[in-house]
Amino acid sequence: MPFEKRYEAIRKSDPQMFDVLCNEERRQRGTLELIASENHVSRAVMEAAGSCLTNKYAEGYPGRRYYGGCQFVDQAETLALERLKQLFGADAANVQPHSGTQANTAVYMAVLQPGDTILSLDLAHGGHLTHGMKINISGLLYNIVHYGVDEKTERLDMGKIADLARQHKPKLIIAGASAYPRFMDFEAFAGVAREVGAVLMVDMAHIAGLVAAGEHPSPVPMSDFVTSTTHKTLRGPRGGLVLCKEQYAKTLNSRVFPGIQGGPLMHIIAAKAVAFGEALNEKFREYQKQVRRNAQALADALMSHGMRLVSGGTDTHLMLVDLRPSHPNLTGKVAEGWLECANIIVNKNMIPFDTRKPMETSGLRIGTPAVTTRGLKEAEMKTLAGLIAEIINSGGEDHLLTRVRAKVSEMCQQYPLAE
Repeated sequence: MPFEKRYEAIRKSDPQMFDVLCNEERRQRGTLELIASENHVSRAVMEAAGSCLTNKYAEGYPGRRYYGGCQFVDQAETLALERLKQLFGADAANVQPHSGTQANTAVYMAVLQPGDTILSLDLAHGGHLTHGMKINISGLLYNIVHYGVDEKTERLDMGKIADLARQHKPKLIIAGASAYPRFMDFEAFAGVAREVGAVLMVDMAHIAGLVAAGEHPSPVPMSDFVTSTTHKTLRGPRGGLVLCKEQYAKTLNSRVFPGIQGGPLMHIIAAKAVAFGEALNEKFREYQKQVRRNAQALADALMSHGMRLVSGGTDTHLMLVDLRPSHPNLTGKVAEGWLECANIIVNKNMIPFDTRKPMETSGLRIGTPAVTTRGLKEAEMKTLAGLIAEIINSGGEDHLLTRVRAKVSEMCQQYPLAE
């Protein structure tokens, strides 16, 4: 659909914003998105997110609102809740968090007091800033003890994690990551939590789509709380969710509203419901299988070109490239910039035991959800790996970037985003 029709009202009322939207859509359509936390939603999800539900205030929960006129938004939220619980086999759920950060904060508020101890994965080893970064609300309010990966295997060592739990007696243990390419042993985490009397929260923001499709072990049966974003592999709108055991549901709901949020974003909740409905479809399960097949093919091909991957590969949708062995003077920041000039979008990322600053880094994080949505498969992953290796090995040579840009343009035209 031409931009003039898609954004007709904005074109007439706000030409500057019209230009911004058109330029961003051109960017998305003309680049290959390899940022592991990004994806392309369906037209149905986008329509719900831009619907008339954006006009409606609905403080409270279905059947218990503080505003009138909520009968239809109640139906939207109920649909989202029912589909979400079916998707993951959960006892109870909350779809109102505006983000993964809000979802995590709501859990903290439900089970912790300021100063209580949390045991979580170090941000520098693949954790998330909401798991205890010093300047995040989690780090400001709570006593954080971090576990990390083993220096040799670059994988989690459950024995060491159990030792830390016995030593520090955390009130909450968090399993989950934003840059860990291997399966997590949720059963083992649950065992550690039971031993020390801790609550277990799994942040599955990155792997939620894989879990929903049975492509990753599910944390839901053995966890007290499971949080997630609704975008990334789940391929919904930007937002958050919480799953929990029934015993925590009432407290959790009160911590989301009125604890940390006011009115829910009903247009986004409707879009979540649409995405959850899509995730219940067999096509979604096949999509997630392809996400993992593509990740494996890309990882293998990158290593065949001499690039080192953290932990030696991937089990999931993402991988971490360690630039140090082959290019010791190259930072992730610079490599990211070279690739973006060729319309290949990745993000710089710290790797375990990185000595560089977070805005420089020694690594790249690469993921396959968005390119898989476009329809790319294993053969294209091998091509992409070759292009990435060429760019990095050339030192970002201008002539090569121009040639790769042309190749990327061909691939984008061959595998266009759905209208």
